[in-house]
Amino acid sequence: MSLERSAIEQVIGELLDARGPGRTICPSEAARALAGDSGFRPLMQPVRDAAHDMVARGELEVTQRGQVVDAARARGPIRLRRPLI
Repeated sequence: MSLERSAIEQVIGELLDARGPGRTICPSEAARALAGDSGFRPLMQPVRDAAHDMVARGELEVTQRGQVVDAARARGPIRLRRPLI
């Protein structure tokens, strides 16, 4: 499944807006929102890639175990959130 990066970023933003300030989402939530429960797995890397771009623009933070981590070096489960002000 091929989706425009902007569509993926929009869904990430919508999910975070719905969750509220300081709250996080799992990248799989964005993939599932785009492709459903049975088709989300092929979108996991595109979602992570879109999240990395959003981090580079200062729109997101990537966390593991509640701590902000370098998106490029993160391995394993990650969470996404808006930067805390």
